[in-house]
Amino acid sequence: MSKTIDERIERIYKMAKEHYGEVRFVGIKLHTKIGWIAKIQFDEFESLIAEGETAAEALRNLRKRLKKIIDRYNMV
Repeated sequence: MSKTIDERIERIYKMAKEHYGEVRFVGIKLHTKIGWIAKIQFDEFESLIAEGETAAEALRNLRKRLKKIIDRYNMV
């Protein structure tokens, strides 16, 4: 069973909140020239952005990017 966009956004939000604490929002929008853009906006850090051809792909790329940052942080 495939995940819904809502479920993907909630999962990313929970991951980011557990690691960073404050998250302003996790969202997705369709950009006319680029395609789908997924974004996490933090209160105290710069936002994270990922792109994709579909909304699900953009969110998947954003989650992978967030996971890499968290893994790298945990290695130190």
